[in-house]
Amino acid sequence: MSCLASCCAAATCGLCTSVASGISKKSARLAYCGLFGVSLVVSWILREVGAPLLEKFPWINQSGTTHTKEWYQTQAVLRVSFGNFLFFATFALIMIGVKDQNDRRDSWHHGGWIAKMVIWLVLVVLMFFIPDAVISFYGTLSKFGAGLFLLVQVIILLDFTHSWNDAWIEKDEQKWYIALLVVSIGCYLAAFAFSGILFIWFNPSGQDCGLNVFFIVMTMILAFAFAIIALHPAVNGSLLPASVISLYCAYVCYTGLSSEPRDYACNGLNKSKAVSAGTLILGMLTTVLSVLYSALRAGSSTTFLSPPSSPKSAAKKPLLESELEEGKDKKEKEARPVSYSYTFFHLIFALASMYAAMLLSGWTNTSDSSDLIDVGWTTVWVRICTEWVTAALFVWSLLAPLICPDREFF
Repeated sequence: MSCLASCCAAATCGLCTSVASGISKKSARLAYCGLFGVSLVVSWILREVGAPLLEKFPWINQSGTTHTKEWYQTQAVLRVSFGNFLFFATFALIMIGVKDQNDRRDSWHHGGWIAKMVIWLVLVVLMFFIPDAVISFYGTLSKFGAGLFLLVQVIILLDFTHSWNDAWIEKDEQKWYIALLVVSIGCYLAAFAFSGILFIWFNPSGQDCGLNVFFIVMTMILAFAFAIIALHPAVNGSLLPASVISLYCAYVCYTGLSSEPRDYACNGLNKSKAVSAGTLILGMLTTVLSVLYSALRAGSSTTFLSPPSSPKSAAKKPLLESELEEGKDKKEKEARPVSYSYTFFHLIFALASMYAAMLLSGWTNTSDSSDLIDVGWTTVWVRICTEWVTAALFVWSLLAPLICPDREFF
């Protein structure tokens, strides 16, 4: 057994070393996404099987109060999230002010992966030795951080839809215009068909479900409003972003309604375990895709993710030329600005860690059942408010150029 354990440890160490050495400068952003994905898997596993272990830690429950299994499950999720948050938040602070690749911290951001994996693991493990009062405070703080991540997620979605639309328009070919029209019509048909299904699922006959009907009807009204505003002659809009945002709003409305308590008569799905797992997987997938897109999109110099020193600044080139004329050494002449803000990059992961914790704990300190995830009226209103904020930001992205013509939006 000792020999087998040694072999397993050596193999694991060798695997980590191989993975770390295979991470290049270009793949570093994907590596951070992979580390974040591992944290989600660990949180999910500990939520399901870690409760009996946490019950044996006296410092986790110093008050001596008898807690339910759900309370320990939430503690496990928050502790992994806290360790993950500290890891990325620390890097966000360290990377403040990195403007060019000659900065030593640039190599810290892209390299040293064995050390990073060890630091991440140590932070996560240490969180299980912290009193529950500290974790409770972090849980409260996570609600605000998760809300901020939802806002950033919406901005990322808006950036994606506008970039997609601009990329196809720039091709200036008839087949791409046809593709724009087909995709736009398809998204609108899907959005309204999905809204119709929501009427069937969340407005059962014989029940007074006025609140659910209001949510669904509002979603359909917003979809119509998006199209009208986007196609208005005074607005430089397009039907593709409007249709994609309409479909996204319908999806968010569904996640909100499906989070209603299972004993609520207007929840036709009754929030079964299968539905809960499906909602969780969709939520996790959306989170991972948002973080992944932000990590990849951060390399663009035309988005809000770019640092002040990026090539987007028109004054940067003359400045470099003047430095060359003044006889700077070769190292300074070859200095290149970083292509995205490292601080903002790590901040996205820190906020996403908070959001993942709220997703797994249902935005509350306890869950209704160990079989149910992301359930309760708090979750419902968080989702619905997210939909409305998405709508407001999209309308603003269309009207802002008219209101502030001298500024660049998206």
